[in-house]
Amino acid sequence: MAAQRVCQHQQDVRINGVAKADDTGVLTRGGLRRALPDICFELQAKIDVFLSEQTDDEVLRKVQSQLCVSLEVIHEALRRYGPDHLSLSYNGGKDCLVLLVLILACLPAWASHSASTLPSSDTTTQDPPTGPASKPPPSSPTTDGTPVRPLQAIYIVSAHPFKEVEDFVERSAQQYHLDLNRYALPMRPALEAYLKDRPAVRAVFLGTRRTDPHGEFLTHFDPTDEGWPQFIRVHPVIDWHYVEIWAFIRHLQIPFCVLYNRGFTSLGGVTDTRPNPALAVSGDASKYRPAYELRDDGEERLGRD
Repeated sequence: MAAQRVCQHQQDVRINGVAKADDTGVLTRGGLRRALPDICFELQAKIDVFLSEQTDDEVLRKVQSQLCVSLEVIHEALRRYGPDHLSLSYNGGKDCLVLLVLILACLPAWASHSASTLPSSDTTTQDPPTGPASKPPPSSPTTDGTPVRPLQAIYIVSAHPFKEVEDFVERSAQQYHLDLNRYALPMRPALEAYLKDRPAVRAVFLGTRRTDPHGEFLTHFDPTDEGWPQFIRVHPVIDWHYVEIWAFIRHLQIPFCVLYNRGFTSLGGVTDTRPNPALAVSGDASKYRPAYELRDDGEERLGRD
């Protein structure tokens, strides 16, 4: 019943994509940060209740099906590598935001399971890399005393980042307790630097979807291409559609970057990203509908150069 009260459909509490200071989401009154286990358990409860909902909404039913697959992929990644050897590529965009929420929702069950079945915290099925490892962040205990460690993440900054994106990444990283490394470098050297700083990382969660550039032939688990830093790319939301991403965010009332309310549908940098022309109000190039009103996957990147 408590979980149902948390996840009951309520009036949208976001203002410009940011949750009000209330007790229905990860933000608390006064903007104080909640404990990581509390956030994980709440997200887990919201997802469990959503999966049990009976709905006539076709999009929400598809999201429920997508969720089951994505959660299995995340659990499999945790089983193969363990949290110490996993990281998340996070830039504050809608897709990696959904992925972040799903991973956090999986952490309490994984922590409890690994503590009850394994003699140590090293849960990877592969030999960890050699070399000096950076000190892991402190863990927070769950209700049964099992530790939940902050999720490792990498933020590769655009050459010309939006202030709104920078602010959202900083705020959400703090709110979700991300152990975030930030690199203002092109992608390849950024990944090289990250793996040098975090040599234990063996696999990275990515919010790539099938309709993204180079996403057509990806699977749930893919090694990086030859010539790139070597790790396994994990794609839990690869088969989600644009409308399903937004249906999940809005149904679970997940705070998102304010640019999405200004007609941006795919976030890059200031010099190569603009509001999506498909969302212009009556052809007026100065007024745009919010990103979640776009319906066609093929129009998602019309605002990107």
